[in-house]
Amino acid sequence: MTSIDDLVERNTGFAADGYSADLTINAWGNITVIGCVDSRVDPTYVLGLGNGEASVIRNVGGRVTPATLQTLAMLAKVRHANAATSVAGTRNLVLLHHTDCGMSALADFPDVLAEYFQIPSGQLDTKSVRDPYGAVRVDVEVLRAHQHAPDTLVSGLVYDVGTGGVDVVVAPTLLDPP
Repeated sequence: MTSIDDLVERNTGFAADGYSADLTINAWGNITVIGCVDSRVDPTYVLGLGNGEASVIRNVGGRVTPATLQTLAMLAKVRHANAATSVAGTRNLVLLHHTDCGMSALADFPDVLAEYFQIPSGQLDTKSVRDPYGAVRVDVEVLRAHQHAPDTLVSGLVYDVGTGGVDVVVAPTLLDPP
């Protein structure tokens, strides 16, 4: 088990070799990843992201829930408030789900999932909880219905925890087409 002392020691190495004082507030830079909290699926490593390259939102299952939508709305406000340091141009919103997700075990607990998604339990079959490929497609559609950002591409990926590879399930397309 990692202790706080270990974490602080690792930070010392980061501060010496990986820290950059040149990074600016960039609450929603060119890349925002929504992924699962599963420690096997850290987007920084899975997608080879560099420090400051992406905003990362992680939750159980990497799902687009009302709380996720609220977080995205807040990030947009922070980005707007810090417009001078925000990266211009097309943004990429990437959903990263994965195989062997622990959330699939909750399929037998509809009340828990209904509360998480804030929907009636009778609608849970629309969430594809046991199928990460279906879940990515569902969540892209949730984003399309609730996010209005014409300069943003949305894509959906599934990481295979058995191979380390990523499949593109939803190719990058404009979130809010003209």
